[in-house]
Order: sequence, then C-alpha cells, then structure tokens
Amino acid sequence: MIVTPEYCVTMARYNAWQNRQVIAAFAGLEEKALRAERGAFFGALLATANHLLWADRMWLSRLTGTDGPTVSGSESTTFCATPADWEIARYRTDAQILLWAERLRAVDLAGDLTWYSGMTRATLVKPVTLCIVHMFNHQTHHRGQIHAMLTAAGAKGAVSDLAFMPDSGPWL
Repeated sequence: MIVTPEYCVTMARYNAWQNRQVIAAFAGLEEKALRAERGAFFGALLATANHLLWADRMWLSRLTGTDGPTVSGSESTTFCATPADWEIARYRTDAQILLWAERLRAVDLAGDLTWYSGMTRATLVKPVTLCIVHMFNHQTHHRGQIHAMLTAAGAKGAVSDLAFMPDSGPWL
C-alpha cells in the first residue's frame, strides 16, 4: 500500500472540512435531538460523534507516541459530556491531526506500528500505512452514519464528496 505525506494532508483537511459541517449541523439542533436514540450502531448523534472523536484521539496517540484518551473504548460514546465540550475537543483534535500530517516525511510512513488493543486485548503489529488509512476510513464510516441521522432528524446533511472539497481552507 502506497501512502504519502500528501495523502495524509489531504485526508486531514478533508476530515476537518467534514467536521466543520457536522458542527454547523449540530448547532441547528437542540441537545435533546443530539442525544435522541436513532437506531444507529452507537445510537445517537452525540454518542457517534463522541466515539469518532475518541477513536481519532486514540489513533493519533498511537501514531505520534503521545497520551491517548483517559477512558476506554466502551466509554467512547460519552467521551465529552456536552455538545459544547465535544465541539471544542473536535476542533483541537482536528488541528492536531492536520499538524501531524503536515509534519510527516516519507520515512515516517515506513515500517510497522505496534500497540496494545483494548478491544482485542492483545498487542497488535500492523503496517503504519494501513493504520493511517484505517483512521481516515473510520472517520468517513462514522460520519456517514452521522449524515444519515442528521437527515432523519430533519437537518441538512453535509456535502461529503472528496472531489468537492474546497481547494483552500480554512480547514479549522
């Protein structure tokens, strides 16, 4: 699998662009609507957004060697207590992902990543590029669920096609 620093920057920008649209959509809904059970894997909009934020922080910690979330994956849906807390943490995390991507060199993408997975309760070793692609794919997967729930809640869904991402920021 060929993954370049440029790919990582593009996907980090895409992630931030998408999350700005989710934040805007959330702002148009009452907190009760964000917490309402909607039949998705994680149930509610805020729960799904929290899980995605938690996972981004977890993968970023693995890729950078920094501290990860202080709560387990089973608690990921309540990572941030309020929509306001989630929004602040989302902005900060997107900035960290973009900064990480902008600082990458080709050599940083070589080799394996080793980490302990609480989900499998085992130490895993995978190519770092696979882990990076997984992180960005995971974001897209759960934002797709958020998009469907927003539409069901009567909110306007985001433009999510990568080909329509603006050529310039602001990304954050």
